[in-house]
Parts: sequence; C-alpha cells; structure tokens
Amino acid sequence: MTKPSTHIAFLGIGLMGAPMTRNLLGAGFSMTLWNRTASKCEPFAGEATVAASPAQAVENAEVVITMLENGAVVDEVLVNQGGIEALRPGALVIDMSSVQPSLARRHGELVAARQAGYLDAPVSGGTRGAEAATLSIMAGGSEADVDRARPVLEALGTVTRIGPVGAGQLAKLANQAIVGITIGAVSEALLLAARGGADPVAVRQALMGGFAGSKILEQHGQRMIERDFAPGAPARIQLKDLRMILDEARAEGLTLPLAQQVHNEYLSLLANGHSEVDHSGLLLELEHLNGVRMGSVGPGRKE
Repeated sequence: MTKPSTHIAFLGIGLMGAPMTRNLLGAGFSMTLWNRTASKCEPFAGEATVAASPAQAVENAEVVITMLENGAVVDEVLVNQGGIEALRPGALVIDMSSVQPSLARRHGELVAARQAGYLDAPVSGGTRGAEAATLSIMAGGSEADVDRARPVLEALGTVTRIGPVGAGQLAKLANQAIVGITIGAVSEALLLAARGGADPVAVRQALMGGFAGSKILEQHGQRMIERDFAPGAPARIQLKDLRMILDEARAEGLTLPLAQQVHNEYLSLLANGHSEVDHSGLLLELEHLNGVRMGSVGPGRKE
C-alpha cells in the first residue's frame, strides 16, 4: 500500500484525539501534534513531531485537524494563538470539535481569507468509535473540500457531507439532542422497571429486540446496569452541547421542551458534583431525585 503523502497537524490529544491520532499514524500519515498539556503527546513522540505551539504545528501542514473541548478553546487556539494566521495557502482546516454553527461559519471566513479551505466535521461514536475508527463524521463545507478530506477522514470513520460550512455542527446538535434525550429515557425506563421488581438486565435484553432498541440502550444501558460511569463523554460536555442546542433553537425561534428538560437534569447532575462522570451517569441524578438506587425493589416486593 502506498504511504499517504499528506502531512497532518493534529491539535488536541485528549480522550478523542489520542485514538484518532493513533489511527491516522496507523494509516501512514506523517503528523505534527500539539496539545495544551504537552505530556499527552508523549506516547506518540517516536512517530510524530511534537510542536510547542498551535502556530508551529500548522505552519507546514497540508491538513489541520482540531479536536478540542468547546468553541471557546477552538477560538483561542485558531485565532488568539495564531493557528489560522500561520496556515500555508491551500491548506485545509478540519474542525472536528463540537462548536456553535455561527462560530464554525466565522472560522470558515477567517480561513478563506488565508486562501485555505475549511470544514466543520464534528463526530459521533464516542471514544469507542474513535478507537475502532468507526466514527460518524458530519461535514459542513464545499463538495471539493469534503472530497479532498476523504482520504484522511476515512481513516477515522465514515464521512457524510451535510451541507455548507456550519451544517456539520447543526447535524451534531441534532445528534446530541437525540443522545441526551434518549439517555434520559433509558435511565427512567430501567429505574422504573427495577423499582417495580423486574430484573433490569432482562428488561434491557428484551427491549433490545424491539422498537426501543438503540445504541444508547445497548451501550449506555449496560453502563447503567454495571454502574460504570468512567467518562467516555463527560456529563459536562453533554451539558455544553445541550446549551448550544437551546441557544440555536432560540436563535431560530424554536421551543424544544424535551431538550430543555434534559438540560436541566444535566445541570443538576453537575451541581451535585458529577461533572466528570460519563453522560450515561444521568441515572445518578434520577436516583438522587427519587431517593432510590437502581436495583432496589418497590414497596411490598421481595428481593
């Protein structure tokens, strides 16, 4: 197999960025890495160049990928720390973070002023998808830029062009609305069944074969049963996404009552000290609200 000639700068070596970097290196791409906490780049130091700043990382890159925590951090790295200013003409910036659609559009304009291309390409699939290179990638940008990015993005998952710049972030907001609301529904369903005396393991297994079956029920339902809330996607990130969903809804004159309710539940979850649990840990807030723990049985029922 011919080794890819494209040189990639990857900014953000965190829970998602680290396995994505591993897959890009495995696909044969040469890379320069940058992370605010430089030690997170150390596992790749023998295979990639580690840069001291975002500007240094991008200056010789043909493709620049950002995978950062939120829009404020992306703006800090690309604008205030000189990432965009250091771009070479003809480079392609792919922001795979989850940011506001309006911010993606502004970054797209700034990148275009440097005679470079831009895609907003957030992902779904979590750390498991990042590790397995099965991410669903939602790309906003020109058809030409998406086609140019495909050899890189297909080393990470499956890419779908959603529309112009900003459209990828709109698709991600839609994704996160479904994820957050469904986590809430699975939490309530399993707690209701367990409280009434049913075995939540058996309930989950039965529901998996019907219309209620979903990846949320499969993966996060299992997390709830096992009480495994080590973060794949931290609850604070889900809350951030729900805030963006509601902000975008207000800007478009929409009322989204389910998203609002789940936002409030995550807000309470964080207020009770659970910002770093996995977003499936919303069950903990439901248990706190009801003063019960999943697995207990209802009044008058025997174990």
